[in-house]
Amino acid sequence: MTNAEPSLREAKVRSIGRHGFHNIAYRDWGDLNAPKTAFCVHGLTRNSHDFDPLARRLAVDRRVVCPDLVGRGHSEWLPDPNDYNLLQYNIDLTVLAARVGAERYDWIGTSLGGMMGIAFAGLPNSPIRRLVVNDIAPEVPLSALWRVSEYMREDRRFDNLEEVETHLRATLAPFGPMTDADWRRMARTSSTETEAGFRLAFDPGISKNSRRTWLLVHFNLWRYWDRITCPVLILRGTESDFLTPRLLDRMCRRLPHAEVIEFDGIGHAPTLNAAEQIDPVQNWLDR
Repeated sequence: MTNAEPSLREAKVRSIGRHGFHNIAYRDWGDLNAPKTAFCVHGLTRNSHDFDPLARRLAVDRRVVCPDLVGRGHSEWLPDPNDYNLLQYNIDLTVLAARVGAERYDWIGTSLGGMMGIAFAGLPNSPIRRLVVNDIAPEVPLSALWRVSEYMREDRRFDNLEEVETHLRATLAPFGPMTDADWRRMARTSSTETEAGFRLAFDPGISKNSRRTWLLVHFNLWRYWDRITCPVLILRGTESDFLTPRLLDRMCRRLPHAEVIEFDGIGHAPTLNAAEQIDPVQNWLDR
C-alpha cells in the first residue's frame, strides 16, 4: 500500500432519456487499469463530492467512479421533471459503466444511490460484485419522505457560502460525523454561484417528482431485494428515520446473508467521511 495521492480525473458521458440526450458528470479516481472498480452513488439532492474522502482511500488499489446523477452537481438538468426516476438513473449508470469499461464492479450507494444499487443487484445477470447499502431500505417511511420533501421545495438563493453552510447545517443536521471543516467543504461543493447569488447544485424540478418516485419505489423494490445473491453490507445510523429498526429487521429476515454495521448517534445518513466509517467499509470490500 502507498501513501501517494491517487489520481483524479473529471469527465462527462452522454446518456439518453425520453426527451433526448444529456451529459452525466463524474469523478474518476485511481488507476485506470486497476483490477477492481467501485461506483459510489449519492443521495437525492447530493453529488459526487460526498464520496471524496471514501474514494481517496478506496482508490489506493481500485478505480473509483463517483457520478453526479442527472440534475445534480455538474450533470445536465432534464427538461421534464417526470424523467427524474429510478429507471433513468440506472440507464445513466449503465452508460457510465460502459464508458469506463467496467463489466463487474462494487457499488456503494447512499440513500437514493442505495436504492439504485438494490435494483441493479436484484436484476438477472447483475454486474454488481459486492453491494453496500448506506442507510436505506427497499421502502421509505412516509415521515422521512415528508421531511426531505419540505426542504426541497424552495429554489433558494444565498448571498454567500456562509449562508449556504447555515442552511445545510439545518436541513442535513442528521448527517454524521461532520466537523466544521466538513460543513464548509459541503457548502462549497453543494452550491453554484450565479448572478443572483449562490444556489444549491441540484435542479429544483427534482422535488416535483420526488414524492411520486419514492411512493412508486415503496411498492416495488422488495422484489429486487429478495433476488439479490451478491454479498451485501447494510450501513445504518442508529438515529436514522429512513432505515428504521423495523425495516432493518425485515431486510435481514428476507436476505439472511446480508451483514449489518451500525454507527451510534448518527441519523440519515452516515457520511462515510471519517476513519470510523471508512475503515469497516474498506475492510468488507477487500475480503
